[in-house]
Amino acid sequence: MTSNPEAPRSAGTTGTRRDHRLRDGVDALGFPLIPLTQRKSGSNVTVRKADNSIREKRAGPPRLALICAATPDVSPVANGGSFMSRVRGTRVSSLIYSPLTYSLEGRLSRAVHAGGLLALALGAGLWLGGAAKAQETQIIYPGSMAVTGFSGTVIPNFDPPDSEKGGLPPGVDPVDETFIDTTRATLRVFDVSHLGGPAPGQLVFTPPPFEVTSGQIGQVFGLTYDDGVRDGVPSGIPNLYAGASSLHGIRIVTPDTDEDGRPERQRRGMAGATFMEGQFGTENGGGPGTIWKIDGITGQVAKFADIDTNSGPGIGNLTFDPIHRQFFASDLDTGLVHRIDAGGRLIDTFDHGVAGRPAHGLAPAADDGAVMDIQGAAYDSEDPETWGYTQDERRVWAVSYHGGRLYYSVGEKAEIWSVGIARDGSFAGDPRWELTVKADKDYAVTDIAFDNSGFMYLAQRGPVENRYDYSQFADSGKGEVIRYWRENPDDPETESVWVEAPQEYAVGFPQANRQSAGGLDLQYGYDADGNLDTSVCTQTLVNTGDKLRDNPALAEKLAAGGPLAVHGVQITPKELVKPANVPPFGSWFVDFDGYFEDPEVEGHVGDVAVWHPCEGRAGYYEEIPGGYLPPFYPPDFPPPGNLPPCLDVEDVRYFCTSRGLEADLYLHDHAGFGGDSIKAQSRTPGIGVTSPQSHAPGKPYTIDITGHYPGDKVDVGLCFYRQSDKDKGGYYPCCKMTLPLRTPAVSCER
Repeated sequence: MTSNPEAPRSAGTTGTRRDHRLRDGVDALGFPLIPLTQRKSGSNVTVRKADNSIREKRAGPPRLALICAATPDVSPVANGGSFMSRVRGTRVSSLIYSPLTYSLEGRLSRAVHAGGLLALALGAGLWLGGAAKAQETQIIYPGSMAVTGFSGTVIPNFDPPDSEKGGLPPGVDPVDETFIDTTRATLRVFDVSHLGGPAPGQLVFTPPPFEVTSGQIGQVFGLTYDDGVRDGVPSGIPNLYAGASSLHGIRIVTPDTDEDGRPERQRRGMAGATFMEGQFGTENGGGPGTIWKIDGITGQVAKFADIDTNSGPGIGNLTFDPIHRQFFASDLDTGLVHRIDAGGRLIDTFDHGVAGRPAHGLAPAADDGAVMDIQGAAYDSEDPETWGYTQDERRVWAVSYHGGRLYYSVGEKAEIWSVGIARDGSFAGDPRWELTVKADKDYAVTDIAFDNSGFMYLAQRGPVENRYDYSQFADSGKGEVIRYWRENPDDPETESVWVEAPQEYAVGFPQANRQSAGGLDLQYGYDADGNLDTSVCTQTLVNTGDKLRDNPALAEKLAAGGPLAVHGVQITPKELVKPANVPPFGSWFVDFDGYFEDPEVEGHVGDVAVWHPCEGRAGYYEEIPGGYLPPFYPPDFPPPGNLPPCLDVEDVRYFCTSRGLEADLYLHDHAGFGGDSIKAQSRTPGIGVTSPQSHAPGKPYTIDITGHYPGDKVDVGLCFYRQSDKDKGGYYPCCKMTLPLRTPAVSCER
C-alpha cells in the first residue's frame, strides 16, 4: 500500500470509478493483480490546469447591429454601442483605405487653435451616431481585438461662429471650455478577421466596432478577458474587463460660475474640485479604482470590482487566472497587486515593495502614503508627481498570469518579477526577480504577454504627461516592443534565466520605429489573403502605438495605404523582429477612432487585448533567428512547469502484473478538452513507460513502468488527445503535462 508523496492531495474520484480492477482481480492476460494502493479519496498528483482547447472553426466577422443617432438613447451604464467611421464626412467604403481629402471645416478648425485642440473638440461628429442598444448576438469572437484610448473632447453648448450668439465670447480661450466628450468611446472591440490582403503597411478598414463610451466607464487602460464560464458552464464567449486609468490624463473642474452652462476647468487643486465628467465614470458609481465588466454576449456594462482606496492614479493593468478563476490588478496608488475572485470580491493583496524586493537583496520599500488630493493646493494637473503615485521602486504596472506564476513589471527602469500562485489560488510567497529590461530608454513596461512557445513580450510606454490642451498624455516616440526567451541551456554565468539581449520589433514608420503606446497581445495567424486562421495559435503580434504611419520621408509611398496620422494598433507576424520589417511594410494598421487630422497628439491610445483561446499543436515549435533553441524541448513534451497544464490527475493506483509495475491514472478533464486517449513517455533516463493502444470509456488510463528501482521517482510525460483528431493525420491538438510519480517501495519481480 503506497501513496505518491510527490504531489498534494485533492478530492478524488468515487469508489465506483476506482474499484473495477479489484473486482476483476486479473489483468488482460489472466494473471492475478496485486493491489499496491488502498482506496483513498485523496489525490496524489499536483493539479495544474488551463483551458487550452483548440478552436478549429475560423472566426467570422461579428454581426453587429448599426444604430445611428444624434445622441445616445440608452442608460449610461447599460450597453455599449456601434459606430460607423467617417473622416470629415468622407465615408470609407473599401477594405483598405485610399488616399483621402480633408474638408474645409477640418482646415478651419485647426486654424482656430495652433495645438489643434478645437479641431479635437469639434471632431465629435466624426464617429456618427450614439451608443447602440444591446446586440442580438455576441460581441466577442475568437480573434476579437479590444483597444482602449482617450475618448476625445467637445465644447458643450457651443454655438458656431455664424450663429446668432457668434460662438465663444471674445477673449475666451477655447481650451478652457473644452471637456471630455462623454458620448465617444474609450473602448472599442474590433473585428480584425479579414484584413483585405497581404500586409504592405496599409491602414485596414474594419467593420464598425462595438464601443463603450467614457460616459459609461470613464477613461480606461488595462484590459483582460475571462474564460467564458457562465453559471458554471463554459460558453465559449468571454466577458471583457477594463480598469480605470490616469494614463490618459487627469482633469478636474469646479462648479459653473460664469453661467455658460459649463463647469470651470482648473489646473490646480482647490476647494470644491471634482473629477471632470467622463474621467472615471463617476455618474455610474465608478472611481479611479474601478474595474468594469463588459458582457461578451449582450455588451452590457457593469461595475465589476472597486479598489476604493485608490485616490486617483488608477489601475496599472489586469490579468485573469483561468486555473483558479480569479483576477489580478495592479494598483498605481499603493503599489499593491490585488487578487479578486470571479464575483468581483477583493480577496487579498501582494506587496512587492515589502515582500518582493528583499528576495533580490533589495531593501524593502513601504508605500509612502501619498494620495491624489484634487482639492489641495499641491495638486497640479500637469505634474504627475503630485498625483499620488506610489514610489517608483514599488510601482507595479503590468501583470500577466502564466504557467502557474504571476509575472509583473516594476518601475520605469523596468524590472520583471514573478510570484507563484498556490494550489488554492493564493500568493505562494516566493517572489522571484526575472530580469531587468534592456532597452534604449528606461520606460515603464505597461503590458506583458506570453505566446504558446514561452516567449515573453513586453511593451513600453513613455512617461506620463498631461497637457492642459489634451494633446499629450505620454512622452511618445521612444517606447519599444521587445521579446525575451529562456536561455537553453541556462548559462550559469548570467544572473537571469532569460537571454540577456531581447529581440525588438519595428513599431511605426517614424525614425527609429519606436512608437509603442504600451499595449500588446498575441493573435492567431493570418493566411496569405489576410484572413484569420484560428488553427494557428499566437502567431501574430498586435501592439498599440502613436503616429504609426507618419514619416515625411516615406510619405509618397505610404499615401497609397491610407492616412498618415494613425494612432491605434499595428498587426505584425511575430517572426518579423528587427532588422526584418524595418520600416514596417510587413504590418497592417488599425486606427483607434477613425480621426486622421491629429498628427501631433501623443499617448491617446492605450492597451490592446485579443480573445485567442488555443493550445499549441503537438510537436510544434519555432526556430529562433540566430540558432537559439526554443524555450522547450521538441517535439513531444515540455519540461515540468513550462506550460500551464490543462488536466488534473486525481488519483494514481499501482498494481503488480506479469509485465511489472502498472499504474492506473484517474484523469479529470475539467478544462473541457474532450480527450479520450493518452500517449505516455518517460522523462526519466533509463526508465521505460508505455501506454495502451486503446482505452475503454469510463475506465482509468493505464501505463506500464519498467526499468526502475522500487521507490524511484519517475517523470511521466502525458499527451491527452482525441483519437478522432489524430486519425485525421498531421498535427493534432494535445493537452500536455509532466507527471511526477513516486513508485511504491515494493518489487513486482516474480
